[in-house]
Amino acid sequence: MSLFSLAARVYWEDTDGGGIVYYANYLRFLERARTEWLRSLGHSQQELAQTPGILFAVAGLSIEYRRPARLDDELTITCEPRADRATVMHFAQRIYRAAADEPVDDRRRELLVEAEVRVVCVAARTLKPKRLPDFLVAALALERS
Repeated sequence: MSLFSLAARVYWEDTDGGGIVYYANYLRFLERARTEWLRSLGHSQQELAQTPGILFAVAGLSIEYRRPARLDDELTITCEPRADRATVMHFAQRIYRAAADEPVDDRRRELLVEAEVRVVCVAARTLKPKRLPDFLVAALALERS
């Protein structure tokens, strides 16, 4: 699997009074990209919560804000997953100001945000750590090869 990317636009509700994306709202863009990456593998969060009864919880986050995104900007949010342990995934994520039809590795795109997100797989009922499902282990193994 290659780098996953998601196109998004900045709407009024994403911004502060000055038309600049409010810092905490970048987390929403990052979350959407991780969710759509999972969907690209053929699974939804809702389906996984029911069968096999797992949820994903953010356990840690490091983020660097490089430049502001503004109202009506077109963004590209990238997602590079990798396995860490049997229950943990890491995601290297970036947000660029760019049209969705530009290549992800195009150096002309403006980097706005870089983040490293640690996600733990937990049992939906107990919230205790649970092994990553086989389909994720297989997808993450493809990333390493």
